[in-house]
Amino acid sequence: MGFLFIQKKLSHTIKVEDAKRLKRRLGTEKPRTDATAEMSEDLFEGEKGEDAGDASVAYGDSSAGNTPRISAVDKLYIVLISLHGLVRGENLELGRDSDTSGQVKYVVELAKALSSCPGVYRVDLLTRQILAPNYDRGYGEPSETLVPTSFKNLKQERGENSGAYITRIPFGPKDKYLAKEHLWPYVQEFVDGALSHIVHMSKIIGEEIGCGHPMWPAVIHGHYASAGVAAALISGALNVHMVFTGHFLGKDKLEGLLKQGRQTREEINMTYKIMRRIEAEELSLDASEIVIASTRQEIEEQWNLYDGFEVMLARKLRARVKRGANCYGRYMPRMVIIPPGVEFGHMIHEFDMEGEEDSHSPASEDPPIWSEIMRFFTNPRKPLILAVARPYPEKNITTLVKAFGECRPLRELANLTLIMGNREAISKMSNMSAAVLTSVLTLIDEYDLYGQVAYPKHHKHSEVLDIYRLAARTKGAFVNVAYFEQFGVTLIEAAMHGLPVIATKNGAPVEIHQVLDNGLLVDPHDQHAIADALYKLLSDKQLWSRCRENGLKNIHRFSWPEHCKNYLSRILTLSPRYPSFPSNEDQFKAPIKGRKCIIVIAVDSASKKDLVCIIKNSIEATRKETLSGSTGFVLSTSLTMSEIHSLLISAGMAPTDFDAFICNSGSDLFYPSRAGDSPSTSRVTFSLDRNYQSHIEYRWGGEGLRKYLVKWASSIVERRGRTEKQVIFEDAEHSSTSCLAFRVVNPNYLPPLKELQKLMRIQSLRCHALYNHSATRLSVIPIHASRSQALRYLSVRWGIELRNVVILVGESGDSDYEELFGGLHKTIVLKGEFNTPANRIHTVRRYPLQDVIALDCSNIIGVEGCSADDLTPTLKALGIPTK
Repeated sequence: MGFLFIQKKLSHTIKVEDAKRLKRRLGTEKPRTDATAEMSEDLFEGEKGEDAGDASVAYGDSSAGNTPRISAVDKLYIVLISLHGLVRGENLELGRDSDTSGQVKYVVELAKALSSCPGVYRVDLLTRQILAPNYDRGYGEPSETLVPTSFKNLKQERGENSGAYITRIPFGPKDKYLAKEHLWPYVQEFVDGALSHIVHMSKIIGEEIGCGHPMWPAVIHGHYASAGVAAALISGALNVHMVFTGHFLGKDKLEGLLKQGRQTREEINMTYKIMRRIEAEELSLDASEIVIASTRQEIEEQWNLYDGFEVMLARKLRARVKRGANCYGRYMPRMVIIPPGVEFGHMIHEFDMEGEEDSHSPASEDPPIWSEIMRFFTNPRKPLILAVARPYPEKNITTLVKAFGECRPLRELANLTLIMGNREAISKMSNMSAAVLTSVLTLIDEYDLYGQVAYPKHHKHSEVLDIYRLAARTKGAFVNVAYFEQFGVTLIEAAMHGLPVIATKNGAPVEIHQVLDNGLLVDPHDQHAIADALYKLLSDKQLWSRCRENGLKNIHRFSWPEHCKNYLSRILTLSPRYPSFPSNEDQFKAPIKGRKCIIVIAVDSASKKDLVCIIKNSIEATRKETLSGSTGFVLSTSLTMSEIHSLLISAGMAPTDFDAFICNSGSDLFYPSRAGDSPSTSRVTFSLDRNYQSHIEYRWGGEGLRKYLVKWASSIVERRGRTEKQVIFEDAEHSSTSCLAFRVVNPNYLPPLKELQKLMRIQSLRCHALYNHSATRLSVIPIHASRSQALRYLSVRWGIELRNVVILVGESGDSDYEELFGGLHKTIVLKGEFNTPANRIHTVRRYPLQDVIALDCSNIIGVEGCSADDLTPTLKALGIPTK
């Protein structure tokens, strides 16, 4: 009865989720169809038909046939970011936990390979510094030099700081190792630390190669969703190009988990922080110039699930770009297919193409791992079926064991080896891994497979290659029957060692098989098909030899040199993009440059009258240091410069009490100065930072975006009976070149901000939409503009240490409120009756606040009240000099 109840509950859950997915899909298709139709109005005939199947047009990969020459003269600085897992250059602890997996191996080998290429001067792989107990001290070293891969004929002169390095940035709790799901609240802290390193290193490289100015990164390349957010923020702050590799996409994982019906959407989000991850991937699409995928399937079936990408619209936009047509402010990143590479330093040598021993020395010793495996077998001379996979349900190891156990001819023909990571005891493993391993051991006992299956507890990363060699020596096969395989580097490694493969037909192995033709594809759900394929491959010696020969002949297509050649050819097609800092910083007086401390007032939850009081009290609390010039003030707000000026003048305050004004929610940055010697405030002028404008104008939709928003605003109405009344109107008075403002007359009829952001992405309009605190104004600004990003720009341009910055906020704020918390700066939350609650409509989050902000962080302090006496002790405790 209980089992039937669970089945019914699962069935009901699946039906409910299917209905929700259908509703979401229909909600996406209509606006996307509108955007595609608009792009189709004046397409050439060739764009409608001839180019429809052209991948270079569909994905924006236009470098085919026009590959730039890679020269040592280029001197590229490339920054890679991968935040999770245990990252080091040698003896990788792959399989120690779920985060230390193929991605760690990929980014380390990519860094080594790129640094060996001509034209690449330095590669930094940025990751997290780990000082937790029970972890190797090496993970706490700030820097580690990587030994580059030696590519033939690619030597060049190197400087002291050239080469490849792992640079570890401290962020998050210093004494804890955090799983990737728990890194989110600390990403902005990483961004600030990484910015400091990149700025410092860019200056050093510039001096070293003698170019006379900083050598900024050619690209910031984020790996996985969390690193994608970091790369987006860093590339925006520095005005350099961003590249993104998703590795394992959140929407695809969410869809798979929902189809299983074991967990609700809420439970999945609680476990995997999946909504935060998906939003990070959407942001990465917004900010990226290039997105690197391993396969066509990843683009068409996985990225196509996202609001910010759609294959057909990408094709139409790319076609218009190629002929210089108007894209109406829309933009789609270039999707480029570059399969991962493998190191060929361990290519098979001891066998010829037929698999016979070539020159095996009798005196040479077998690797120790061979005896560790062979001790399991009664007859170690039989061909060895090898599987290398962590004990996760999706890897489908139990089905493989069943296939082997129930097929007596296969058991008589071969042995089975399962390399399932490293373990001390099953009781110490995670529940999921322990359950899989227990099931495997139970099946071995049930089918009485003792003497026929090996499952060693330990192996070194370097020994995996020896295990492939052992399987090849016995004329065995490699098997990967995962339910779905994102790419499958193990398939490439097996082919590299002359080992034919049996692989899942779901995912990337299909495309790998098309290139290598070195095995058979199977349905991972069909254990009989798996057993039949293995028996056929191992019993047919001609088939085995042909698969082996094909793999070795075609494996060069997946080499790191090939990967790097394709990678750099795309990078070199990008137009130059770097920080726009003038060489003469004294073109106007900027007191902010010499400040030791900066106080940023960003209180959105107070009335204008209370805001003036907070400003005066903040200045009074630091009066002595303000007069001495060591402490400066910045006002950060959604107000325009004109509104700020009027507010300060009406309150009898001098605008020159501030070093800078971050206006229009971070889309404008002004510096006040006096036009003459008179102290009169009427003589104050405000200089717009046009260099900041050049940073944030990237992918700004401009007039095309404005027209779409005006059209959208006219559709938002208040309905009373048969009458309709528009509630959102364009507000030209409060708009600027980089801020489109709209006046809201009735916030109760506004759509949630997250729905507006979704709509903009579906339309390929890359921007930030924000409601102010009371939701009476909507501001739409460039994708790289925000109040927190404006502060990062100030820190880079004027050399401000973010650790010496304090931001004052209220108990709630505009829809960018949460962005003001994370980072190296300190945040003081002013509490009291002056705070008015925010309109609920303003939130853009689809996930809990604690997934974004570390609420227990020592950099966040709450203060009751906002008087000078309330502020003084807190500022003093934070190291800010007070009166």
